[in-house]
Amino acid sequence: QVNLVESGGGLVQAGGSLRLSCTASGDTYSRYCMGWFRQAPGKEREGVASIDRTTYTRYADTVKGRFTIAQIKDKRTLYLEMNSLKPEDTAIYYCAADYLYDRCSGSWFVGTDFHYWGQGTQVNVSS
Repeated sequence: QVNLVESGGGLVQAGGSLRLSCTASGDTYSRYCMGWFRQAPGKEREGVASIDRTTYTRYADTVKGRFTIAQIKDKRTLYLEMNSLKPEDTAIYYCAADYLYDRCSGSWFVGTDFHYWGQGTQVNVSS
């Protein structure tokens, strides 16, 4: 069993930055795909970024060039560095993990590959 806990959300003005963290505890394994998702009120969940054991990263077009996903070497802490934030980035951000594979699939953004999810952290970007 794996427990994921996000932190770092808050209120920021447009153009500002935030860094989200996700700490994993429990039975993590050497194989992994981890990601960040978000859901805004009235909208579907969106895959934001993913990273896997090979350190290959993928980003949604909406955040490419502004957000960076990173992971420290013991793979238990995942980060999402968010720069040039926009009001449309306002959402609850969730950390997700899967430990069955070395690589995230091409459809990682759908979210169904991930077995473990955090409770989410709220990000509000004011205009």
